[in-house]
Amino acid sequence: MKDRELTQRKNDHLDIVLNSALNTRRTGFEQWRFEHCALPELDLDAIDLRSALFGKALRAPLLISSMTGGASRAREINRHLAEAAQTLGLAMGVGSQRVALESDDSWGLTRELRQTAPDILLLANLGAAQIAGRNGIDYARRAVDMIEADALIIHLNPLQEALQSGGDRDWRGVLTAIARTVDALPVPVVVKEVGAGISVPAARQLAEVGVAMLDVAGAGGTSWAAVEGERAATPHARAVAMAFADWGIPTAEALLSLHQHLPQIPLIASGGVRDGIDVAKALRLGATLVGQAAGVLGSATASSEAVIAHFQVIIEQLRIACFCTGSASLRALRQATLLRVRDEV
Repeated sequence: MKDRELTQRKNDHLDIVLNSALNTRRTGFEQWRFEHCALPELDLDAIDLRSALFGKALRAPLLISSMTGGASRAREINRHLAEAAQTLGLAMGVGSQRVALESDDSWGLTRELRQTAPDILLLANLGAAQIAGRNGIDYARRAVDMIEADALIIHLNPLQEALQSGGDRDWRGVLTAIARTVDALPVPVVVKEVGAGISVPAARQLAEVGVAMLDVAGAGGTSWAAVEGERAATPHARAVAMAFADWGIPTAEALLSLHQHLPQIPLIASGGVRDGIDVAKALRLGATLVGQAAGVLGSATASSEAVIAHFQVIIEQLRIACFCTGSASLRALRQATLLRVRDEV
């Protein structure tokens, strides 16, 4: 695909996510409620939200998830996100680096990003289709090197590719390619879905080839099937895509299932995370880290200060959720009483 077409696709994605209300799916977090603690016996300001991953300290267990790829405005968005991550001590994953690798413009995905945020956990990002291509290992190494990343995200988006005009339709050999990448890279490999969730059988296959961490990226966040339906060129393509608008495993369901069946593998929960209470629920259900992308995109287009303010709200909500469950730390929160309330849905 030509660089111009790829860039236009990324611009279309940003416009649609920013300007529409396509997502009506439920994450599954609404089916859970914490038991309130009326006697927390804690100092709210002393609650410890710190954690660590891949050798990097985090002041809160939050990941600014991958959201931009090859659009020209991605340069400013990435700068705003990196500055906010550095200020707040959060992790950050960049969008797909395919366009930056295949064109003359890096769209801000250079070592300058690392200079902006020297202390953060920074994750590079490539699609599984690129990893499975003949340049897969070279691309993976370059993606990590160009931003001095601490890990590489390989994103799985078979549904989106199936619905895209010119999408990658042949997914044979993807697992083998991921295994080769794990063996070739000096940094950990994280595998994430892009909004349809990861099942236990797929997760088990990924764990067996040495993937260090999984991002469930379940249904409830941005529906990329609906996004592709919005940008479809024909009524036929739109009708095909929109049938899959609700497709996928809800985030909370995917998270709980993976944690129960594969407790040894660290998990990122993303996909429709709205606030700090959702973050707290995700941590209780088994997440090591909780990611948000579309929810902060509007702030990211504005300024670093807007992104900082956005995540300060989430962090304060998370801290109060800890306080009102009697949890002095994230370890304690992971033992808090969480009740399923299906009848309220």
